[in-house]
Parts: sequence; structure tokens; C-alpha cells
Amino acid sequence: MAVPFDYAGGDGVDFEPFQAFMSAAETTDWLQAWTGNSELDGTDFRVFGQDRSGGYAAFWMVRPGRPPAEQPVVFLGSEGETGVVARDLGDFLWLLADGFGPCEAATSYEPDRVPRPHRELTAIAERYAPGPEPRRTAAVVIELAAEEFPHFDDTVMGLCR
Repeated sequence: MAVPFDYAGGDGVDFEPFQAFMSAAETTDWLQAWTGNSELDGTDFRVFGQDRSGGYAAFWMVRPGRPPAEQPVVFLGSEGETGVVARDLGDFLWLLADGFGPCEAATSYEPDRVPRPHRELTAIAERYAPGPEPRRTAAVVIELAAEEFPHFDDTVMGLCR
């Protein structure tokens, strides 16, 4: 993700990818603080980026034996927002290409948000997103993720103390 993300005064993609996954220890510390549950460890999440408010994008490791790129992408917001935003890395790349960051995909603050396709991010999705479909819109990515993982919010709330 060498392409810089331009927030463009609120009209761009609000996402800052990390150079590497957050460490397991750091993920555990954050998850315990975020949920108020000191019994958790960070093994269910691989945090790989954040938005400007400090919310995290992560792979949710719920598909046993599969690599992170084949796991759903979730958003865990700084104000408690949660949501599955993409079924896997390929769909997440299409989400970004359509001008949506993880927070915008997970929340309904802007239900009428207009897609703003990004040429360079579209080229990345075309190159690296596997699958027979030539292009997926953000709306389709979000809908498919919600259909496959309808209970994510309940799962996260169950972790909180």
C-alpha cells in the first residue's frame, strides 16, 4: 500500500495502513483496554491499520487454518463502533478503490456517501484482488460482509465487560 491515502477534507479514504501487523502483545493490551476484559488475548485479531480517530482495521481470524488475507476485515472504532467491512483482503482492496475506508464502511454516519473511485487504488485491486468478478463496489462489499458475518457486533459485545 505504497499509495498515499488522501482524506481530502473528509471526502477521501480515512485509512492509514501500518508497515507491519501490530504486535501480539500490543494487540492484547489494546483489546483488553478496549473491551475492559483482562482475560482476552489478541490472537483473534491481526491489526494492520487505523483511521484518524484511532479506530483499528484488523483481520478477524475466524477461518481456522486460513491465512490473514483470507479472513474477514473488521473495524473496531475508537468510540466503540464495530463492523465487518469486507469478507477478505481482496474485497477490502475493492472497498478502498471505491473511496471507502473501514470506518466509513462500518458506520452509518454517512448513509448517502457517494463512492469516489480512486484510480491508483483501483489498479491495486485489479492486480491483487482474486476472484472472477472484475470489480466490486463498496456497497456490494459491505453487503456481502454483513450477510456472511451478521453476528460480529454481538460477538464483540460478548467480549466486553
